[in-house]
Amino acid sequence: MSLDTVFGQVPDPQSYSFPDYSLPQGDPVKPIALTDDELTALLDLYDAFSAVDPTGMDSNPFLRATSEFLQQTLGAPLTRPDEQLNDDIAGLLNDFSDDLGGQSMGVVDATPAHHRTLYFFLTSCKAYHTAPHLQFDPDLAAVETLYAVYERVTEQAFYLKRPKSVLE
Repeated sequence: MSLDTVFGQVPDPQSYSFPDYSLPQGDPVKPIALTDDELTALLDLYDAFSAVDPTGMDSNPFLRATSEFLQQTLGAPLTRPDEQLNDDIAGLLNDFSDDLGGQSMGVVDATPAHHRTLYFFLTSCKAYHTAPHLQFDPDLAAVETLYAVYERVTEQAFYLKRPKSVLE
């Protein structure tokens, strides 16, 4: 399978919507199986992904200086648009790593936020790969792993974690 084939399976952001996560009396989670090898592949993909500068701010000193001047003049924060996504991906991988607890295989609880983060990680990898000025060429096996984990989360039903009783 090629990267274009894997990315071709990703739902179109213009027509995709997330399911309703509202479950009464508890925290909704989607428990999925995950191996340590899959987590390692996701970590490697994240390292490659987070090294990309989609704005060109890090490699263009004039753009950086202009942005810093605007920040000082207008008081607007200087943030890259992908910083929040990188933080969300790091949080997801930390949560999954904590759930695995160093074992070679286990069940991790994917929250609605994890579901959204996996989708945006996948679509952003596709966007970075197709953008000619970025030259992001991720490892095919890592992208396939990301898509497989995303599919597992999408296909799994929600369950309640820490359900609340009627008496609470």
